[in-house]
Amino acid sequence: MSDAPVYMVVNLAVTDVDSYRAYEKGFFSFLKKYEGEFVTFDDNPITLEGVAPREGRMIIFRFPSEQAAKAWYADEGYQSLSENRRKGTKLEFLTMVHGMPAR
Repeated sequence: MSDAPVYMVVNLAVTDVDSYRAYEKGFFSFLKKYEGEFVTFDDNPITLEGVAPREGRMIIFRFPSEQAAKAWYADEGYQSLSENRRKGTKLEFLTMVHGMPAR
């Protein structure tokens, strides 16, 4: 495992606004706990080539390392909170993308 940053790329469609909002309210405290940074989201992404992801929200956030990202995802409190996301969305993917190491 390197110390390069990793980016989480998410595509989901919100199906239950109240459940998803409950998830959003708790999400940022877990992100901060693992030194994560919210980069952006887009409800209307544009695909220039290839097959477009499912309609819905694209989200990008980052962690300082793969270890931090895996610790965030494995956190029991986060997994408990994620039940709201699972209940309130149709998740297409939650993908970890490795960043370039510092040069």
